[in-house]
Amino acid sequence: MIAPPQRPFHDRDGMLWYDGQLMPWRTCTLHVLSHGLHYASCVFEGERVYNGNVFKLREHTERLHDSAAALNFVIPFTTEEIVSATLALLIANSVQEGYVRPVAWRGSEMMGIAAKGTNVHLAIAVWDDWVSYFRPESRSRGLRLTVSSWRRPHPETAPTNAKAAGLYMICTLSKHQAEQCGYDDALMLDWRGQIAEATGANIFLVFKGTLHTPTTDCILNGITRQTVINLARRRGITVVERTICLEELAHASEVFLTGTAAEVAPVREIGPYSFTKGEITNKLIDDYNLAVRKQA
Repeated sequence: MIAPPQRPFHDRDGMLWYDGQLMPWRTCTLHVLSHGLHYASCVFEGERVYNGNVFKLREHTERLHDSAAALNFVIPFTTEEIVSATLALLIANSVQEGYVRPVAWRGSEMMGIAAKGTNVHLAIAVWDDWVSYFRPESRSRGLRLTVSSWRRPHPETAPTNAKAAGLYMICTLSKHQAEQCGYDDALMLDWRGQIAEATGANIFLVFKGTLHTPTTDCILNGITRQTVINLARRRGITVVERTICLEELAHASEVFLTGTAAEVAPVREIGPYSFTKGEITNKLIDDYNLAVRKQA
């Protein structure tokens, strides 16, 4: 069965928060010559709403500021102001379960590589018709991944510690490449050819009852990643952060992805390698579902 198309995001009812005030959804636009559109001077966050609360809202907001700093601009609103605006927006749109997207970008005051004369804008959107990041049937069986031909860049060639819009171009290309071949997502390697992450989520592997995940020297240290590491350690599961070679997939018994949108999603296949949705994956799925509802 083909799912009905999602409503386009430019044509919706409700309110957005834009540069300090609530505004009708359809009126929130930016100029086509905005620097953020042409030169990727744009950062964002993805946040989930559970029971009317945003999970790890403060941590996401602080990371938004850190990402802007990595791109050499300052968001003209404090963490407290952004947190308050987000909560007000949830009330204005009556969202109890949904998604939050804050985004900050350089404006259209000048056009060129240099952007010191531009104003920085901030908008926040929330919506409640959240579609699962992966198809429900794929999540229940376990995701199928291919290996992308694109690689995550060296940290000296891009601000890889930022959640910056430009870094997701190769993720889109990798995701399209995977879906065109019938896969759910793609595994991305780093510039060295070692396992990095999926297109929008971190990755974990189980070897002989121990949980392993790649170091974050060239990828985002996801907030969900950090949450799952803490949950695993509370259970007494050893967590090892290290470089992981692609060939090691042959010895992994379980694999799963983590991310705000993906939550904890089991993987059953990466290229020629197969895995089971085992005990550690199931425990961490349950623990994460409980944590987001308790607003840990």
